[in-house]
Amino acid sequence: MKSIHARALAMATLILATFSNAWSQPGQTGSVPSGAPAASAAEAGGAAPVSARKANRTLRRQVYAAIGKHKEISAGNISVIAKGGAVTLSGTVTDASQVNQVAEIAKGVPGVTSVTNKLTVQKPFGGM
Repeated sequence: MKSIHARALAMATLILATFSNAWSQPGQTGSVPSGAPAASAAEAGGAAPVSARKANRTLRRQVYAAIGKHKEISAGNISVIAKGGAVTLSGTVTDASQVNQVAEIAKGVPGVTSVTNKLTVQKPFGGM
């Protein structure tokens, strides 16, 4: 009975070791390439990704705020993704004219370098 428990524990340890190695492969955020000096490793995984994420969140909020200023647009079904100045709009709007209007609003936000518009028109319930 003890040998079965020992084997199960050994297998669990092996599985955990395998999965932990899969998460720490080179090229992943926060990992240090083998042979890299400690100083450059701190620079590579340090504040740059955190500040980039913060800037992306800020830009995303600014785009939402700009869309929200237009009361005729229901922004509840619009998703905004910002990455390095590139904004992707997806979701639905109630009128076909709003598809381009929302894209133009997003382009007018300072810091937006490009807009990918994936918005569609929401079809009414029971209609075609």
